[in-house]
Amino acid sequence: MEKRVKNPILPGFYPDPSICRVGSDYYLVTSTFAYFPGVPIFHSKDLVNWKQIGNILDRREQIELSGVRLSQGIYAPTIRYHDGTFYMITTNVSGGGNFIVTAKDPAGPWSDPYFIEGAQGIDPSLFFDDDGRCYYIGTKKRREGGKYYGDNEIWLQELDIKNMKLIGESYAIWHGALKDVEWPEGPHLYKKDGRYYLLIAEGGTGHAHAVTVASSDRITGPYVGYNCNPILTHRHLGLDYPIVNVGHGDLVETQNGEWYMVLLGSRPYGGYYRNLGRETFLVPVEWENGWPLVNRGIGLVESTVKVPNLPLTPVEPLPEKEDFDDEKLPYRFMYLRNPNSANYSLTERKGYLRMKLAPEKLTELVSPSYVCIRQTGMSFIFEAKMEFEPENNSEEAGIVIFQNDKFNYRLVKKLREGVKTLCLIRCKEGKEEVLAEANVQSSRNEGYIILRIEARLQDLTFSFSFDNEEYHVLMDGVDARILSTDVAGGFVGNTLGIYCSSNKSESNNYADFDWIYYKNID
Repeated sequence: MEKRVKNPILPGFYPDPSICRVGSDYYLVTSTFAYFPGVPIFHSKDLVNWKQIGNILDRREQIELSGVRLSQGIYAPTIRYHDGTFYMITTNVSGGGNFIVTAKDPAGPWSDPYFIEGAQGIDPSLFFDDDGRCYYIGTKKRREGGKYYGDNEIWLQELDIKNMKLIGESYAIWHGALKDVEWPEGPHLYKKDGRYYLLIAEGGTGHAHAVTVASSDRITGPYVGYNCNPILTHRHLGLDYPIVNVGHGDLVETQNGEWYMVLLGSRPYGGYYRNLGRETFLVPVEWENGWPLVNRGIGLVESTVKVPNLPLTPVEPLPEKEDFDDEKLPYRFMYLRNPNSANYSLTERKGYLRMKLAPEKLTELVSPSYVCIRQTGMSFIFEAKMEFEPENNSEEAGIVIFQNDKFNYRLVKKLREGVKTLCLIRCKEGKEEVLAEANVQSSRNEGYIILRIEARLQDLTFSFSFDNEEYHVLMDGVDARILSTDVAGGFVGNTLGIYCSSNKSESNNYADFDWIYYKNID
């Protein structure tokens, strides 16, 4: 009996996956947009158990995100390996364009970026041919002029990998499978049995997303589309299907000759609301009559996936509780844009993350004092134990569930008319409103408060405790649907984090966080 595991293999906000194999080791990267550090890198031995081993873009010299909108920044990375070196190529759509970083060890350190002059467009990838020559494949507006927005071409040009320069002629190699296709993008090139195969995404990254393929006996084309395209889509399955907008795939062949595709998809819940963003799924691939066949006999991405013929190599699950006992944050933690490192300390008070109140606000295109993790389940509990004494009406600290700067909820302690108050604040369409508040002036504790967000699908409950035993509900039945891309727009999923701000005022105050806790309950 075949063994199966849960899909997605990376739940939560992990879009645009790319994969490569080196021997018996597999490496996977995903997009991060305006979050820092950029481009997490994962390692696996079996394609189903993944461990994050680092973040490729982990310093300002590699990635500048100041002032960018949340769905700008880093798009669609591709990872490849050739002759002892790892290459990651991606786009910073907010400045600089397409660039490559390299490493001998995939865990890092990775080089400063090599920006590729003349590499227009987005979604770049690399292909190393049998003769060692390297090619750049990308997406840009048709060179003869597009008929509409998203009328693109997939283009190819040789890349001098030693000097990181495009050389020779540029070729438009495909425009997608359909006559008036929207957004042919996300190209990846492969060679099998002497033929070149071009795998792309079409239809945009929404509900009409799809994977299509073309092939050629020459790398420069002409490329001919498969007459059974698209080879994968869920666009025809209805809005109530449990996995939607599948696409943006990358193929890998195992050392045993099996083929698999990693790709993005979303799991709506409570209606067509995609709070989790685009996640990374896995699907088996075979070859039939010279073309890739996705999930034989089914043709869809399923909620479970057949385990490859590889020794299962489990990894340590992520801890539900982070006690901040180390001098560095775990790899899964993120900031909004490039952080001001002076606002964070794991050493000033041992066992705590001390966060200084910055003037920057969560609702601005800045880098506030905010540390977060991804929401990875439809129902969950998120908690933080905090010590904080506001000194004036401008100061606040607490926890947040964040979709973007215009759509979020925060549960914060602050002064209201001189009284220590816990406030639930909703930001909807950029407008803030206090939904509920509680006087915590005379709390019977040792200075700490535990803040909790509990999600039961699209219903949120915000509560607090002074002893970690009895919890007081501040408000329940709070609508989480505004935290979906279907309401808020953009390309990201939700994050949950700890936050403090002096709201445009200068402050020397800080909040101490003893721990955070996150557990999925679905």
